[in-house]
Amino acid sequence: MRHPARLGGDTLVQRLQQMLADRGLDQTPAGPIDDEPRPDEPGHPAYHRARRAEWALARWQTATPYRYQQATATNPQITAWADRAIDDPKKAGFLLMTGPFGTGKTHQAYGALRRIADAGPDRYEVIATTAPDMYALLRPGGSDRGAEYELKRLMQVPLLLIDDLGTEKISEFTEEATYRLLNERYNECRPLIITSNLPPSDPTGGPDLNEKLGQRITSRLSQMTTVVPMGGNDRRRPASGGAA
Repeated sequence: MRHPARLGGDTLVQRLQQMLADRGLDQTPAGPIDDEPRPDEPGHPAYHRARRAEWALARWQTATPYRYQQATATNPQITAWADRAIDDPKKAGFLLMTGPFGTGKTHQAYGALRRIADAGPDRYEVIATTAPDMYALLRPGGSDRGAEYELKRLMQVPLLLIDDLGTEKISEFTEEATYRLLNERYNECRPLIITSNLPPSDPTGGPDLNEKLGQRITSRLSQMTTVVPMGGNDRRRPASGGAA
């Protein structure tokens, strides 16, 4: 079998090299190689932030009731608090939303947690519970793992939401459990979101958290808490003249 003949052999290569040399093109330096990853490729910060956000949003959805799966924080004070929690969780402090039933406190609370997840934090762990469910878990026999285990878990989770604080009947047990929880998160500067139908205090003498939970608890709340009063009509009721 015959091998194909070489076209011009080494002479053609030499002639091409000489032509390039005559034109000064044989000394052209190689251009820069753009081997930096694009935002949609591994290695780029935007790529990894997006992957962290996907993972965090999945955890947020697991912790969020179906009714609030589309929750978005829109209140400027609440979005500002969430942004502080994104930038430095230890400087965010507590967030307390107060107001009557149906004014959107729970929706805004889950929206704040979603905003934090969407930022793609390095770590995203959250527990969201109502105050009655929390106390039921902490009472003797409320958990197979024990009340102390559950309390430590609530103390140490990076993000915690307690909905409807102040709806339960006051007792020595609820006051002690609440104080221990808030005091630990206060000392360790862990973010906490609370919603309540009661204000921290009521100068008119009406019911408030100070009366419901005790002075030492509201004292802890007052030292590092952003309080956001929320008003308006009850969103759970149909508008006047509207369909039920």
